[in-house]
Amino acid sequence: MKLQPWAELIMIQFSPQQVIKTKINLLYYLLAAALPWAMSILLLSACTPPQPLEITSENRNGISDNEILIGSSLALGGHAGYLGTQMLQGARSYIRHINDMGGIHNRKIRLITLDDRYNPTQCLYNTQQLILEKKVFALFCYVGTPTTVRIIPLINEARIPLVGIFTGANRLRQPVNRYLINIRASYYQETRAAVDFIVKKKQLNQVAVFYQYDEYGFDGLRGTEIALKKYGLIPVAKGSYVRGTLDIEAGLDKIIASNAKAVVMIGTYDSCAKFIKLARERNFSPLFHNVSFVGSKELARRLGPNGQGVMVTQVVPPPTLSPDTPPLPGVKEYISLLNTAYPRRKPSFVGLEGYLNARILVEGIKRAGPDITREKFINAIESIDQFDLGIQNPLTFGKNDNQGLNDVYYTIIQDGKPVLLK
Repeated sequence: MKLQPWAELIMIQFSPQQVIKTKINLLYYLLAAALPWAMSILLLSACTPPQPLEITSENRNGISDNEILIGSSLALGGHAGYLGTQMLQGARSYIRHINDMGGIHNRKIRLITLDDRYNPTQCLYNTQQLILEKKVFALFCYVGTPTTVRIIPLINEARIPLVGIFTGANRLRQPVNRYLINIRASYYQETRAAVDFIVKKKQLNQVAVFYQYDEYGFDGLRGTEIALKKYGLIPVAKGSYVRGTLDIEAGLDKIIASNAKAVVMIGTYDSCAKFIKLARERNFSPLFHNVSFVGSKELARRLGPNGQGVMVTQVVPPPTLSPDTPPLPGVKEYISLLNTAYPRRKPSFVGLEGYLNARILVEGIKRAGPDITREKFINAIESIDQFDLGIQNPLTFGKNDNQGLNDVYYTIIQDGKPVLLK
């Protein structure tokens, strides 16, 4: 089997026996990946309406005199269900608040949500349904790299904006795509912050990477490698697992054998929790450092006592009110609105991010004016400069910048809760 140049690069650090095994595994992975792609083509064909969708820069689908339709496909169940649920609750809390005040330009926002269970094929099907059948004005609050990457061609064809994506993947940022409106910092920024903390602050040079074997994990792995290169380092080991599984043992074995002193983790909360638990059972306790997609609150819950000292980078400030520091206005409003909309729910980093996504969605609709179109909406987003969200750091977009925030925060799990590391 002859691999493409990009695939050959993956093999450079392996022995001939490992290369053969890895090529076989890669072939299996590619064949497995082809099946859902073929299914998605069938789904696309099955969902295509008799008449082609009219796509123009002035498309006003989803706009009526008293309502604006917004669509979201996100994980509400499965291995990332916590993330989608928290994100949606934060977003809905703010949207409900806006609707209770009369909406925007006399229109209330109606959010249509579909569960994709963090499955790229289901996300593609859901997105097609939202665009072609539900005829939403814009897409909103998607969760995950593999899911969002799968729908980029559809977004480009429909010329429909997607606002607020719970992923830091570089592919959604470079090259700049004006239909993809990112709020949060990237995984490159998170992994750079993680490596700076590990190498510069903690003086640990033996760094391994544990990652999900898909677009999400590859992006985090690449970001970590770039950050390590700045210090003249490379990962001492790389271990992976397949998305949607908990088969982390092989990756754990590789990393334990390397005697790594720190592990940068790019995975979901269930797989990362299992990795850390099994590592500690085997008396392997390096510094574990996760990126924000892990969902720190759920990770901490699943780890219990095993979570003590685990690091997580965040892309929003802590969603808590502390008697020691003045409350951030944005955090204070999020907590208040969440308590009103979901009295039994506790604030979370993911929920705060959903709230911020909704703030930007609403701001774009406001600036676009009553005669809103998709192009006017995107232009309005691009006009946002130094916008105060009440989280200390202002947000800025531009024609050549589709990411509003760049800040990364360090948190550490202490006594079962992620707390800000000062």
